[in-house]
Amino acid sequence: MGAGVSMWRLARAVAALGQLGVVSGTALDAILARRLQLGDPDGDYRRALAAFPYPGVAERILERYFIEGGKSPEAPFKSKPVPAIDPGPHLLELTVASNFVEVWLAREGHTGHVGINFLEKIQVPNVPSLFGAMLAGVDFVLMGAGIPRHIPGVIDRLAHGLAAELPIHVETQGASAMHRFDPATFCGGPAPSLKRPAFLAIVASATLGTMLAKKASGRVDGFVIEGPTAGGHNAPPRGEIRYNAEGEPLYGERDLVDYEVFRKLGLPFWLAGSFGRPGGLEAALALGAAGVQVGTAFAWCEESGIAPEIKRRVIEQVKLGTLRVRTDGRVSPTGFPFKLVQLPGTFADPAVAAKRKRICDLGYLRHAYEKEDKSLGWRCPSEPERDYERKGGDFADTVGRLCVCNGLMETIGLGQTRPGGIQEPPMITSGDDLVNVAQFLGPGESTYRARDVLEKLLGSEHAVVAAGGVAGGG
Repeated sequence: MGAGVSMWRLARAVAALGQLGVVSGTALDAILARRLQLGDPDGDYRRALAAFPYPGVAERILERYFIEGGKSPEAPFKSKPVPAIDPGPHLLELTVASNFVEVWLAREGHTGHVGINFLEKIQVPNVPSLFGAMLAGVDFVLMGAGIPRHIPGVIDRLAHGLAAELPIHVETQGASAMHRFDPATFCGGPAPSLKRPAFLAIVASATLGTMLAKKASGRVDGFVIEGPTAGGHNAPPRGEIRYNAEGEPLYGERDLVDYEVFRKLGLPFWLAGSFGRPGGLEAALALGAAGVQVGTAFAWCEESGIAPEIKRRVIEQVKLGTLRVRTDGRVSPTGFPFKLVQLPGTFADPAVAAKRKRICDLGYLRHAYEKEDKSLGWRCPSEPERDYERKGGDFADTVGRLCVCNGLMETIGLGQTRPGGIQEPPMITSGDDLVNVAQFLGPGESTYRARDVLEKLLGSEHAVVAAGGVAGGG
């Protein structure tokens, strides 16, 4: 559910109600650094850092980023290192600790279950991020936006306190790279044995599900099957891609999921994409699913991380029936289709997007490539066009690309302030079901809570639904 949307407050609220709450694991290092610079007014992040098992790490992070009373609104956020295949000590500490903090806060004060959702496309932070989440006792790990074949084995090794390696995709034929993380080195001594969280792969086809079930590096415990109406990144259509008159990729019969294949695999699966509605759970159970994943309905509740003013504007337009979600085949530097809420004044507005000066200073969606001297370089189709071409990229790859990293951070109120006081435009993503979220509002109300969503969606006392993640029943 985007960077910081399915945040710890939402996951904790859902988990405390007996369901599985899932936090987004995207850009948590930047989110922690910026929350601390805003002064952490409620003390939540400092409380979680105080529980981090290696106090020196927490002290160094606070010394570097915490600002008593918060920075001035006109001041930019202090930058943090961009993701790297060989991160320095500071970036490594911030990555591990930020994932610990998010999961620890989500688990605080209840006995429910908490998961974390990562993107396979954002490869280099994933191993230390997993370690941080596991230090906090995360129950489930979910991963999509790619083929997470190596992740189950990484989880197994981290659970036993062993070093783990993750192959990094390099955009040059024949080139390869490897990221290695040793928990013993991080801990300064023997690493602890940790609970092995269940691993759920997010897939869009039976072909990928079958491959992961048979060829993953470790145990796959189940699947989330995500359809093209879900928010965020979607799997591209299979075969030759065709577009409608508005430039949206068209999905056809080849993209329909063969649920019988998943039933025969014998692993539980959950359905995502327009199942967060009354009757959706029953429909999923009838197909053999263990439950549903719900994102959009929870994204607009009070506990989500979206900035309150953006929530207010979106819900107001939903009630008026004037808002739509567009699937854009070009906007994301990942190359995957991406859902954009068509709200004026945001990245979805062509005039706003054209006016923004290109910059790549967060770097989560950069691609590794091999330089002429065989060393590793990094480039992003959303960075300045000349920079991308200078690094050997094709100018055509930059056309229509927008900065997802900075846009999503602005959506949760953590956008960077540029010289001259210019603020980044928000990028808002949501599933097609956004047009129906007014159903969760009470009479005369303009906001709703996670509890309201659950009360609307649960169809039986044995069903389980989760925010931004997975739901099971039976």
